[in-house]
Amino acid sequence: YGGMGLDFSYNIAVAEELGNIRCGGIPMAIGVQAGMATPALTRFGSHELKKQFLVPTIAGDFVACLGISEAGAGSDVANIKTTAVRKGDEYVINGGKMWITSGSQADWMCLLANTSEGPPHQNKSLICLPMNLPGIHVAKKIDKLGMRSSDTAQIFFEDVRVPCKNLIGEEGNGFTYQMLQFQEERLWGVASALTPMETIIQETIAYTRQRKVFGQPVLHNQTVHFRLAELATEVELLRSLLHRAVALYVEGNDVTKFASMAKLKAGRLIREVTDSCLQFWGGMGFTSEVLVSRLYRDFRLMSIGGGSDETMLSIICKYMDILPRK
Repeated sequence: YGGMGLDFSYNIAVAEELGNIRCGGIPMAIGVQAGMATPALTRFGSHELKKQFLVPTIAGDFVACLGISEAGAGSDVANIKTTAVRKGDEYVINGGKMWITSGSQADWMCLLANTSEGPPHQNKSLICLPMNLPGIHVAKKIDKLGMRSSDTAQIFFEDVRVPCKNLIGEEGNGFTYQMLQFQEERLWGVASALTPMETIIQETIAYTRQRKVFGQPVLHNQTVHFRLAELATEVELLRSLLHRAVALYVEGNDVTKFASMAKLKAGRLIREVTDSCLQFWGGMGFTSEVLVSRLYRDFRLMSIGGGSDETMLSIICKYMDILPRK
């Protein structure tokens, strides 16, 4: 379908390299395209759907977005309210989606909707939804704390008709497909955070080496250089966990626990790195002129988007048999 046919470890290599871009929004948009909106279509979609949606998306002619979150259902995916009711050979879609990355410019959406009134984990389906259909309303581009170079939209659906052939895989399996898709999304997110953390640590070393306070460079204070050494060590530990999870995933294993652990650690660590480093930049760190303040804002999303820290903890507890699995 126009891709290179490589295994998932290459996605992670790309994600790490995209971390050299000096903001979070552009790598995130590419991640939505490569690791969030398309894995389910790639794995479960029909040949016709792949030709219609996957081929132009891989080629870069289509922008894709992922339609999961709603105003009342962020990390709680089972609680979404958007419906897709089958009428003849079409689904009629009503509802809305919130916080949709690339939603203002997307050509199609990988939409999760309720296609029956059954149990919440068995009544959902994924549908390839062209974004130019009548009844789709992009309400607004959301103004955000960070990731400001990325468009994030609120979208409403009013009697939107889409052919039933646009269903990805089997009806009722959407929740399962999405949970599998989430693993690639979360691993991509972890990988995309590694290089920015390394970059800001190195830039902080350089800045504190030349910035003098009370007659000596800030870096010469033991509390500063010890803290930077600790942070660099934590980044390397996170990289090791990520690469272990990816190796297991490529071998066909369930890596839900490790992906959740890595996502949890990445969200917390990048907050710790950017906050600690910003402090060492002093007043300059509180300006918009330096990278550390931008990464401080952009990567605050890591602990919220793609499953919150609290959701990751719940998943880990279930895999440790602390909480029952559904």
